Amino acid sequence: MSYHILVLDDEKEIADLLELYLKNEDYYVHKFYDSKSALKCIEEVKLDMAILDVMLQDIDGFSICSKIREKYNYPIIMLTAKVDDISKIQGLSIGADDYITKPFNPLEVVARVKSALRRYYHYNQENESKDVIEIRGLMINQKNHKVFLYNEEIDLTPIEFSILWHLCEHKGKVISSEELFSAVWGEKYLDCNNTVMVHMKRLRQKLHEKPKHPKFIKTVWGVGYQIEA
Repeated sequence: MSYHILVLDDEKEIADLLELYLKNEDYYVHKFYDSKSALKCIEEVKLDMAILDVMLQDIDGFSICSKIREKYNYPIIMLTAKVDDISKIQGLSIGADDYITKPFNPLEVVARVKSALRRYYHYNQENESKDVIEIRGLMINQKNHKVFLYNEEIDLTPIEFSILWHLCEHKGKVISSEELFSAVWGEKYLDCNNTVMVHMKRLRQKLHEKPKHPKFIKTVWGVGYQIEA
């Protein structure tokens, strides 16, 4: 299979070098020196991966990464001349899968690309199983009780996992607090709202949910919780 990889770097020599090495691995490379052209490609081409420079002349790589994560969950590798941890954390927190500091060995980039693609498509193959559910970059595996958000493992308690699994299993449906309590704790309890609410708050924090604009678990006021299909 020939994977389609987007390369965005306004340093022509670096973009050309990456293109050369990736093409040697039989990858199909979509190379750009400016963000606007890259954004057009992202909307029009079915990509398997993106390699983004952080410091760009027009739109920075962090913004491009965020834009991709609004619709797609394929791997993203960030390139930067910065070496500080804050930049790395910023990139990973908005959905980047890996981070490479310039100057770099192009063979290292190729190795990271292969690893990310292998990881991504391995998860997608697992998703064919009824024990695995994948929703917009969130992957939850009932068999081994593991949860990954953009390929980063999230550590959940058994209760948190059960809540998330029940919501994912019924994605698109609004689940009441009472139904969640019955499904997760296995008993009826009329005054379960606070119990569910506390666990829901911790779960959302671990999923890095924004209170006013959650990506995964939405509150339907007066009804319950929902993960949109």
